[in-house]
Amino acid sequence: MNILERDPSDPQKQKKEGVNPVLKLALELGPLMVFFFANSRSEWLVQKFPVLGELGGPIFVATGLFMVATALALIVSWLLIRTLPIMPMVSGVVVLIFGTLTLYLQDDIFIKMKPTIVNTLFGGVLLGGLYFGKSLLGYVFDSAFRLDTEGWKKLTFRWGLFFLFLAIVNEVVWRNFSTDAWVTFKVWGIMPITLLFTFSQMPLIMRHSLDDKTGGEEKAGK
Repeated sequence: MNILERDPSDPQKQKKEGVNPVLKLALELGPLMVFFFANSRSEWLVQKFPVLGELGGPIFVATGLFMVATALALIVSWLLIRTLPIMPMVSGVVVLIFGTLTLYLQDDIFIKMKPTIVNTLFGGVLLGGLYFGKSLLGYVFDSAFRLDTEGWKKLTFRWGLFFLFLAIVNEVVWRNFSTDAWVTFKVWGIMPITLLFTFSQMPLIMRHSLDDKTGGEEKAGK
């Protein structure tokens, strides 16, 4: 099965569009909420579930539960639409790898660097794709809207830079602030910043959007 398929008549795409938006949002944000809650209430969790104490301090308890929540979110997503969007899938794999290193080595630097790695990867892929003449943003976001070629190039370039910006910000925060401050920023800081950036791109999207009467089938990557 090709998870990058863009055919509008594809039954997999129809399944995606039929998923309850609230459920989709819960699958995307749920693991982050678990991470924040587990870090802030780890003492209570350990009292209720003593086995969690074997993981270590608050950040390690949060990391373990974050890994479980991420895996469950990916499984539920697969069961619902029989495919996995690129971003959650890649991010999930990195969470599991770096989370395992964090717990095994008892070093939280790995989970703190996870956003840096993921955002640098996405930014590099998008900008690298542009260098080779490919606008890959539609594949990264599993996008449903259609833009003309110029629109995809501009949007891909902007998102590529934005991902690199997020990577730099994550490095600044975790290296200069407490673990609790970093967790709070990761959950409650990155989300608003990303939403604001997304909304700021709407004028560009509207200018370059292809309506149903457009004869061409210009898509990301073409």
